[in-house]
Amino acid sequence: MKPLLQSEAFVQIAAPLAVGIVLVGLWEGGCRFAAVPVYLFPKPSDIALSLWQHWPSLLRALGVTVRVTLQAFAAAVVLGTLIAFMFVQNRAIEVSLFPYAVLLQVTPVVAIAPLIIILVKNTQLSLTICATLVALFPIIANTTLGLRSVDPGLANYFRMNRAGRFKTLVKLKIPGALPYFFGGLRISSGLALIGAVVAEFVAGTGGRASGLAYEILDAGFTLDIPRMFAALVLITLTGVALFAAMSALSKLALSNWHESEMGVER
Repeated sequence: MKPLLQSEAFVQIAAPLAVGIVLVGLWEGGCRFAAVPVYLFPKPSDIALSLWQHWPSLLRALGVTVRVTLQAFAAAVVLGTLIAFMFVQNRAIEVSLFPYAVLLQVTPVVAIAPLIIILVKNTQLSLTICATLVALFPIIANTTLGLRSVDPGLANYFRMNRAGRFKTLVKLKIPGALPYFFGGLRISSGLALIGAVVAEFVAGTGGRASGLAYEILDAGFTLDIPRMFAALVLITLTGVALFAAMSALSKLALSNWHESEMGVER
């Protein structure tokens, strides 16, 4: 059984990696064969060279973007979970406020980011607020759905044993909502990164407070296309790392008892 599990884990890593290597090879070969100018579409080797040459500034910008992303993600998790608990405990509150949560989700952050940046004097705080608004809805929606998706038989069992509301919440609803909650984390982590980058584009901050979005803008103005792609690569890798971290956290929390993760082990 153990060798089988190891081989499955190897395939899950090796298969996407092999596809990525093939695609990068085709990209490199196609650009060389067609003699595509670097200022139109750089080769992977050009992007790697730019990463190496501009690594100090890109690393500093990456740190700024990651900090805003993590702050926004943490705020979204805390606020979203609290709001979901409030919705589940009181149906009237959910009916009254849930449409406004949907309104936040469907409102483009580029439309409200300038207003937030004007009203909030601290740039980092305004970026965090913008990214939090983008990342908030999946936590609210998934956690609320999970808390309401209680097995009727188990709910009746708890009522038969005269379990109070708090005990039912802790012993039944919260464990049952965890798969939905972790699903919301996987979505929200990526949205927090997107919100941070979009907010940085709108703010256009420079200097030491600038993130990867400013690096992209600056590279575009100077026609340094390899550096633009290098910044995009760092954003992509950050998103993949966040998704992988949330998936690992979900597996760690659920693999011993919930079917959604136990099935992966088989």
